[in-house]
Amino acid sequence: MTVTGVRAGARIVARADGRGGTALPVLDGEGPLALRRTRSTGPGTKVMIVGAMSGPLGGDRFTLSARVEEGARLHVGSAAATLALPGQTKGEARYDVRLDVAGGAELHWLPEQLISVEGSDLYVATRAELGAGARLVLREEQVLGRTGEQPGRLTSRLTVRVAGRTVLDQELSCGPGAPGGWDGPAVLAGYRAVGQLVVVREEFARSAVEAQVLGERAALIPLAGPAVLVSAVAPDALRLRRILDEALTRLS
Repeated sequence: MTVTGVRAGARIVARADGRGGTALPVLDGEGPLALRRTRSTGPGTKVMIVGAMSGPLGGDRFTLSARVEEGARLHVGSAAATLALPGQTKGEARYDVRLDVAGGAELHWLPEQLISVEGSDLYVATRAELGAGARLVLREEQVLGRTGEQPGRLTSRLTVRVAGRTVLDQELSCGPGAPGGWDGPAVLAGYRAVGQLVVVREEFARSAVEAQVLGERAALIPLAGPAVLVSAVAPDALRLRRILDEALTRLS
């Protein structure tokens, strides 16, 4: 019998409820992508991704989509880190995330870290499509290997488009089989935690943020359009989170 891996998907739709709040007409997850609405205050609503199973494993295919309609505010996090693990098959696992934010809507996409476990092979692609006037805070964090182990193969692509214009399209591949130099001074410089923070706000189009170095391991880069990118590396997940949190506070 051929083992092909798990196929699982999840969908979130957030919509203004007409009373100053945000409703969730669609909150649908399956298998390892369980979704839970959590308590929130103010006009926004919060959703947690709860890992109901291990994964993604080799050969798995996960898809997750979130659509935030005009006037809605959505905050999405995860209950724990995601572990990319070796599977019964030798094939690559894939995790596709699609985020659509209408003009006048706001999305905070702040999952926990993705940990690339030794022997795993994962391609994760996140694509965010924003309308004019949409607001976004998006954080990605990857940790290469658990304590004392080598990483698996991890390729991560992040694409952000605002009003039909691509403002960011980058890909990073790390671990066994990745192009040479990924662990060198021009990329990770020997560190094992890497992260990005993307903030999109209309105010950035009127008052541009200047490029700047944030300490020894992070940089803030204005993007074409009303967006800013913070890229950082760190020895571990805790210090990476601290760097990105401080950058977000600086931008607030």
